[in-house]
Amino acid sequence: MKIHSCGEAPAGVVVSRVRRGSAAAAAGFQGGDRLLAINGAPLRDVIDFHFNAGEEELRIDLDRGGARRAARLVRRGGRDLGLEFESPRPAEISTCANKCVFCFIHQLPRGMRRSLYVKDDDYRLSFLHGNYITLTDLDEAELERIEIQRLSPLYVSVHATDPELRHALLGRPRIARPILPVMTRLAAAGISMHAQIVLCPGLNDGEPLERTVFDLAALYPGVKTTAIVPVGLTRHRERLPELRSLAEEEAHALVEAAGAWQRHFLARLGSRFVFLADEIYLCAECEVPTARTYEGFPVVEDGIGLVRRFEDGFERATRRLPRHLGRPRTITIVTGEMFAPRLARLLGHLPVAGLTVDVAAVANDFFGRRIAVAGLLTGQDIQRQLARGRLGQRVLIPAVTLREEDGVFLDDLTPMDLARDLDVPVRVVEPTPRALLRALVAE
Repeated sequence: MKIHSCGEAPAGVVVSRVRRGSAAAAAGFQGGDRLLAINGAPLRDVIDFHFNAGEEELRIDLDRGGARRAARLVRRGGRDLGLEFESPRPAEISTCANKCVFCFIHQLPRGMRRSLYVKDDDYRLSFLHGNYITLTDLDEAELERIEIQRLSPLYVSVHATDPELRHALLGRPRIARPILPVMTRLAAAGISMHAQIVLCPGLNDGEPLERTVFDLAALYPGVKTTAIVPVGLTRHRERLPELRSLAEEEAHALVEAAGAWQRHFLARLGSRFVFLADEIYLCAECEVPTARTYEGFPVVEDGIGLVRRFEDGFERATRRLPRHLGRPRTITIVTGEMFAPRLARLLGHLPVAGLTVDVAAVANDFFGRRIAVAGLLTGQDIQRQLARGRLGQRVLIPAVTLREEDGVFLDDLTPMDLARDLDVPVRVVEPTPRALLRALVAE
């Protein structure tokens, strides 16, 4: 079953920007143009555009302000055409009909912006942006499109391969299609997939987890990786199934089990195949694996290897730092409670005379103390907790706390709001070692 937010979306794709000096600019394309067809092929979305835009000469039908036009576009030497497109609107996104017992959106408090409550389950966003999808409601036409247009890789929320257990984890939706036959079909068609398991202690751990991992490994290399991430629980779980967080001893046992699975798969498949979220190693108080173990960090955006990549990159980046500053300074760095101790240890060994760095471990009162990652910090928690102490000459905020499209925190505060309330400059920094260290020594 497909659920759309508000009716059917109009045909075509809308141009958001035309890059200066590009072929599209030379051909007279403008922001706001709705492209309807390429060389006679109708466009449903940006995927259709890229699928049909491979020819050197393109005839594009478009709508500009209600008037239909045709334009000719020539691709020179394989260069990019210079067109950027608007993101899908809520009406254009297939949303999720499941009611997963662990769904984070169901755990949001009331009164937040409407867009935060949209649950997408759209294979197009999986292909374009790495969003995870359940595959529960793909119809035959959509499966055929994935195969024909080679929409690969896809990112698949699996959670369990046992049909009854998965059905329960997904909230017992009306459609109860087993997932393995669909993934087997896609793998046979040459579609690569990255699988994810949200681990709910007492439900899909233990033997069901091992079965799921080995069922998915049987589809390798169609399923290229399987990521295991711990369930995130907020304090706003009203009238929802009772769940609990991963305990330290359970996390430690999972680290041991995953290590054994990795050794088995490395010998059999040539890949470790299964990877644990950084949170699990931190919860278990175990050492994070070496960079080589992550095999190129294919799913780092899901928190798989972020800590290792950051710490290794930090060590390299410190070699380029000045040995002393022209003027002594103190800087406050905001992060979540989980990573704060490791970040403080790294910064404690900086070889820069005159630089003092205070790491502010901000507790997540908005969502609850069980949420300890920086990416879910809100502006109000940062403001309230930093206002209690002494701050440096500037405050550094990790960019992962802000929504990319509008640069605001989840509670709609902005960095400018923080700077005003704290009476100190606030700077947003990308979560890379080089960006952080540059911000520390910049004038």
